[in-house]
Amino acid sequence: MPETLPTPARMASAHLTPAQLAAAFRYATDWLGVFREQVNALNVYPVPDGDTGTNMHLTMQSVRRELDTAPETSMAAVAKAIAYGALLGARGNSGVILSQLLKGFSDSIRELGSVNAAQLTSALQAAQKAGYGAVMKPVEGTILSVARGLADGAKGDTPELVLENALIAGQQALDYTPEQLPVLKQAGVVDSGGQGYLYVIQGLLASLRGDALPPAPEMIAYAQQGFENEEFGYCTEFLMEKATMPIEGIRELVAPFGDSLLVVGAEGYVKGHIHTNNPDALLATVARHGRMLKTKVEDMSEQHTEILAQAGSTARAEEELPQSGLVAVASGYGLVKLFRSLGARIVSGGQTANPSVQDIVDAARSVSATQVIILPNNKNVLMAAQKAAELLEGRGVVVPTRTLGQGIGAALAFSAGTPAPELAVSMQEAAGAVTTFEVTRASRTTTVTSRDGKQIDIQDGDVIGLMDDDLIHAGGSSEDAVLEMLTQHYAGQEIITVFTGASVTAAAQSGLSERLKAEFPMAEVETHAGGPDLYDYLVTME
Repeated sequence: MPETLPTPARMASAHLTPAQLAAAFRYATDWLGVFREQVNALNVYPVPDGDTGTNMHLTMQSVRRELDTAPETSMAAVAKAIAYGALLGARGNSGVILSQLLKGFSDSIRELGSVNAAQLTSALQAAQKAGYGAVMKPVEGTILSVARGLADGAKGDTPELVLENALIAGQQALDYTPEQLPVLKQAGVVDSGGQGYLYVIQGLLASLRGDALPPAPEMIAYAQQGFENEEFGYCTEFLMEKATMPIEGIRELVAPFGDSLLVVGAEGYVKGHIHTNNPDALLATVARHGRMLKTKVEDMSEQHTEILAQAGSTARAEEELPQSGLVAVASGYGLVKLFRSLGARIVSGGQTANPSVQDIVDAARSVSATQVIILPNNKNVLMAAQKAAELLEGRGVVVPTRTLGQGIGAALAFSAGTPAPELAVSMQEAAGAVTTFEVTRASRTTTVTSRDGKQIDIQDGDVIGLMDDDLIHAGGSSEDAVLEMLTQHYAGQEIITVFTGASVTAAAQSGLSERLKAEFPMAEVETHAGGPDLYDYLVTME
């Protein structure tokens, strides 16, 4: 992610060029980032999970990444970057709705050469229509109500004046949300998603005006503290391409699994979000109708506990800090849950979605500890982790884990009471004792030379197997690949742990488990759902 943008020069103009609009959205990302924790602290609807600000900011960061590679002489390219980036990066209920608001906005301006006041008004109106259209059962008192307020108030003879008037009406709509949703009134807060969307529009206006970023507000209370004993299920998301079923059909397919349902699409992709008590069955059902690119399952009770811990951090500020904290880069809800259970703060990412330096820095700064151990868990993330450690000015210590299996081994050796430099040594030793096997699909036809000099011919779509990130197998079924690799490299290890991907059926998982137990009777075999994105299996031996 680029460094935080400098204060923009004032853009007083009757028209916004593609470059000016792109710059405004980049600046709006930083503006929302300033208030991210404040938005997190507001969230109580539909459940008090405390991550609305984070999800909306991650969505905007994805928009910025797309804008950074888009030609700024073309409004069509800028509009596509906004819509495409928002959909790919959408996180959580709030992020998915934000992505649809931005899609409506982008579709409205796509064919323009520049954007004048009337066209900006139309774009904000198109945004709110797209937002309402994406939700099966729209609820007032949410981000949708604020989007409508912004659209209704958008008027003026310059883009700057349109945004000023829109924000006045949007703020009035936000202030009224507690009257529309009793849970907001009970907690004494306004809607968090609506507040986040207002900050995005404020950021656009600040860019046009040339306003400097404000200081982050000090957090002293979290609305989630009033909901300490609730149970919330799992926030489940998926991103799929090559869908064989229309979006409406996928929406109907997943609707029985839970609530807070959103299924949307753009540029050939389908994005889904739902709160459910049965994420494994839901993802397996959806995976039959396309190619699953990303999945995320978060235990909302655990999220709630984490935000409550943050809420108490001010009160604990004078207590002695632990010697060490832990940050791990991971994807796949089973793996994320495991790392969290071992004390790690998670940075979402991995092979197909490398986190930025800033993502890692932000996670490390959120950990209350004297120093923080960072586990990159992927060779492509290692340099970002090392740069993050430099920016943390002595607080960050990288244990250079190159696979998720090594990361698990290192995390098992973590001890908060041990100084980080000493701890890093023992964690590195533990990481080295783990062998990692991964099974996925080839993305192209090629020939690879294995570590032992063997030529491996690979066809696009073939099953391929890797050991400690080196390709050693191609062809056959995913289950056969696991068994063959482990048989060749088993050396008396005591524990075999299998994590399965979203496309693996329960029958296949059970069958592989039985084959492994028969082949390795002296080893303990464990199987878990929720492996990394795009992988059928991740297996560790230790």
